[in-house]
This record gives sequence, structure tokens and C-alpha cells, in this order.
Amino acid sequence: MSKTNEHVLLVPGESGWEIWNRPSAAEGFSLLIASENEHAVDLAGIPQGDLQMLFPVRSITAVPMKVASDDESLFADLAALHAERLGLRPDPMAGQLTDTFVIAREGENTALVSLFLKSPGDTDLPKRGPKGFDVSPRAWNVKGDALAIWKEFGRWVFAVYHDGRLVYCQATTVSSHSPDANLAREIRLSMLQLSIQGMDVEPDRILVWSDQQDISDKALAEISKARVEIARRPTPVLPDPPSKLLPADVRAARRAALKQRNITLAAAAAALIYLGIIGWFGFGLWKDMGETKKLLQQATAAAPEGEAYALHVAKWDELAQAIDLNQAPVDILYRISRSIPPNSGLRLRTAEISALEVKLIGEAQQAPAVNQFSLALTRNNDLAAFTWQTPEPSQSTRGWEFVFTGSTAQEP
Repeated sequence: MSKTNEHVLLVPGESGWEIWNRPSAAEGFSLLIASENEHAVDLAGIPQGDLQMLFPVRSITAVPMKVASDDESLFADLAALHAERLGLRPDPMAGQLTDTFVIAREGENTALVSLFLKSPGDTDLPKRGPKGFDVSPRAWNVKGDALAIWKEFGRWVFAVYHDGRLVYCQATTVSSHSPDANLAREIRLSMLQLSIQGMDVEPDRILVWSDQQDISDKALAEISKARVEIARRPTPVLPDPPSKLLPADVRAARRAALKQRNITLAAAAAALIYLGIIGWFGFGLWKDMGETKKLLQQATAAAPEGEAYALHVAKWDELAQAIDLNQAPVDILYRISRSIPPNSGLRLRTAEISALEVKLIGEAQQAPAVNQFSLALTRNNDLAAFTWQTPEPSQSTRGWEFVFTGSTAQEP
């Protein structure tokens, strides 16, 4: 019997990678192996068939946006320009690490979501190269507008859907048994950021997927008034349309480069020894250092892989200000607002906020309110990363005006 329609799907599970199998297109996927391995390279027992791999949410950065165009040929370029403004620069030497999907169309305006994949490391890919790649949030059959929450490798992740299409997804550091206040806070801030970007999605359902029977949904009441449904995670499906993600096999490339470097270094060492022996028989050979220098340059040129990898890691670290929740301007402003004395009449007229510097311009009717705000800023543990400059307020016709600045010691 032909197995041309047989598909094998690698899915990130609650505690490790899962292997799902579909014998034919007329059947659905069934769970074959639920491992405890977080490293895909350690997976064993992968059956024959067309192998597809779903990258976990922690490996991707989702960037939703709205563009004033309905021309699909422009979507990739518009998404690239938007990502460039956010500081997202995928490594061009690591394969096709980006893809863009349509969320909704309204006249000539189109809502899109761009997915940026982190370049896979040595342990992130299976030994047998997959035929195709996608991301796990696109593999769940979700209807309507919904917020889905589930665990991948022991930590909670969530995704927002509009009409069944992925709008946004994010991995968290929360590993509690049930969704807690920290998870609810991260989801609420992400929903607020989506609203600021004009991607206001009101989920009519909150889906909590877990194999555990005693999951509590009390903390999710802070997110939305939508009803909460707790169930087992649904059976995955092949995403439609398929993604264009195609990362290079970094593991194989590095091993090949290391092997070539060792061969070149061995040849260079042998040549140096040979030149040293010949040098004892003639002083003239000592003058010919050009050949030795050339061999050393060849040996150095054969080892670029380590430098390229270090550069890639440094570029990935540059994304911290775009993906780290603690550096989000909305989150920093929220922490600052908690330092304003209640019922004091103090208000901020201007707030210039980045991850490295904050400038606050405001006013109050009474000087003590400004002093209380200044003291609260310096004592706020959530703002401990900032060093505050809080000069005395100046009196104006409307009360007391102040200009406070805060900066961090972090390198840009």
C-alpha cells in the first residue's frame, strides 16, 4: 500500500515534544509518542512519511499590523519595513525565518500578522530533516474570536484569534498549575497593546487547554467577561495556507564547517612543520615568510562559523527591548501611574518613555502632592531599574509644575 499521503507531525506538548501520525489524507492525526524531550534532536521513533514540524511559541515573535493595501504582493515588503522600525532583523544567512498571514480585509485595508522565527540551534531540529515547517498556534482549529491558553514545555502560552485566524501569540514565563494573576496580567497588557495598534479583538470565548483535571479559571476573570471553556487541547491539523518558513539546518552546517576547519588547520600545521625542517638546511628559506603568512590566513579564514554565531546571538539579544514585557512602554507607564498619590489632583501632561530613559512632565495643585509622587517613584520596587532625578517643582498660575527624569545603567 502506498504511503505517499502519510504525514508525521512534530508538536510541542505540555512537557516535551509529541509525535502525531496521519496514515492518509482522509484520516485525522493521532498521537503516537508523547515524550519528555524538550530538544527535538533527541527524538527517537519518528515514523516514515512526510515530516512536518511545528515550532513552539517561544521560538517566534508575532507582530500584527494594519496596512493600507489589498495587494498581496506588497505584504511581505510592508511587513519587513514595519519590522525594521521595531528593530527586528532576522539573520539572512539562517534561511527563510519570516512569513506573513492575512487576518482580515476591509476595503483596501488589510490586517496582517508577521511571524519572526528565532534561528534554530543545534538541538532545535530533529535528526531527520522535516519537509515543512510551521508554528503551533496555527495548527489548532479555533472558531470565531477566541483567546486560547495552553502549556508548551511546562510554561503557559496564549494566542488571540479573529474569525479563526491567528492575530497574536506569546510565550510566558509562568509555569503554575493553573492560570494565575501573573499570566492574566501579561495577557491583559498584550490585549491593551493590540488595541493601541488598532487590532482590537474582543474574544467571545477563553479556551484553556490542559490534560489536568483540576485546572482553575478564577484568575482569568480579570481578562474578559467572555465565558471560559476548559478542555483537552484539540487534535492538531496541517495549517492552511502552509507557511514559507524554511530555516537552514544550522546543526549540519556547523558540523561541516568544523570538519573543514580541522582539515585546513591540520594541513597548515603539517606545512609549517615541513617548512621548519627545510629551514635547517638553508637560511634562504627563512626569508620566505610570505608562504607561511598565507597559510596562517587560510587557517583563520576557515573558522568564521564561531564569529558568525556570536554575531547572530548579539543581534537576537538586540530584540530584548521589543519582546521583553518588562521593557514595554505601556507596562512602564502602568508602573509609574501606580506611584501617583490617590486623590491628589496630580496629573501627567507628557510622558516620554523608553526602556532606557523616562521623562515625566506634570502638574499638581499642591506642592506636597509632587513631593509624595517623587518619593513614591524612588521607593517603587517595580521601577528599581531607574535612577530618578526629581528637582523641586516650580510654581505656576495653575499650581506646581514638575519635570522628573529617570535613566538606567543598561547599555543601549
